Amino acid sequence: MISHFLPEGRRLTAPDNLAACATVSALRSARDRGMILEGRALSCSTDHDLTVAVGPFTGRIPREDTALGVAEGTTKEIAILSRVGKPVCFTIVSVSGPDSQPVLVLSRRRAQEIAQQALMSELKPGMVIPATVTHMEPFGAFVDIGCGLVSMIGIEHISISRIPHPSCRFSVGQEIHAAVLETLPEQGRVKLTHRELLGTWAENARDFAPGMTVEGTVRGLKDYGAFIELAPNLSGLAEPRADLREGDRVSVFLKAMLPERMKIKLLVIERLSPAAETAALHYFIREGRLAHWRYAPDGCRKAGVETTFL
Repeated sequence: MISHFLPEGRRLTAPDNLAACATVSALRSARDRGMILEGRALSCSTDHDLTVAVGPFTGRIPREDTALGVAEGTTKEIAILSRVGKPVCFTIVSVSGPDSQPVLVLSRRRAQEIAQQALMSELKPGMVIPATVTHMEPFGAFVDIGCGLVSMIGIEHISISRIPHPSCRFSVGQEIHAAVLETLPEQGRVKLTHRELLGTWAENARDFAPGMTVEGTVRGLKDYGAFIELAPNLSGLAEPRADLREGDRVSVFLKAMLPERMKIKLLVIERLSPAAETAALHYFIREGRLAHWRYAPDGCRKAGVETTFL
């Protein structure tokens, strides 16, 4: 089951992981069963072998076993160096030496091979899965979908409200949810989306009403007004103001809400100081499998965004 192949870090303190790493006999049993375990990478040698904390012991992951693609040269060395100080998954290749000071040889590559085979076999379009943000580029966010296997959420699939960079929505290490768009078994890749989990126009609009004053973020400026994000999947249009800049945090007065046109009319009250950190995400969908998703409310004259998974 894919629930066995979580993003790295999610199993580190799990009871079964702690128990399997506690004694040499438990480690031998985990080796014989082919269990995927987790520890924390302590250091990287000059040969790019990783030393990993395994319960009260330490183990070694040889360079060629640190990740899929390292031995073939398709994975860069930075993928090894950047694991230091972070959780890593692994299977146990061998346990030798005395029980008081066992010699453990581990393989992260083998754990990833097992996870990749399971994910490519079991993931289907529309399935909602856990993910962890690993790094970001202007075009999208890269996320761990299981055992350090990385997929990308394109910036256009992060939210309905347009953002200039994924860091406007995510932070590195953040645990999120994502939905499968497509699997590419021949490439070992999974295409993901995120915006469908953040709610429709109607679902987001329920938290607002004309007459309210709320916080928002300027996401676009036109001659005819400023687009203000009220939530990741909900924006409104405010009257033009010369002092506004994209990314500004503002307070806005809700003048009117028009579901039949998916419009919210706003008035900017004042500019606010920047937020101290990225706002927490509110998910309307956290599990299950989607067949079809439509952003626009019933009776709306505008088509809006739609996603067909099945």
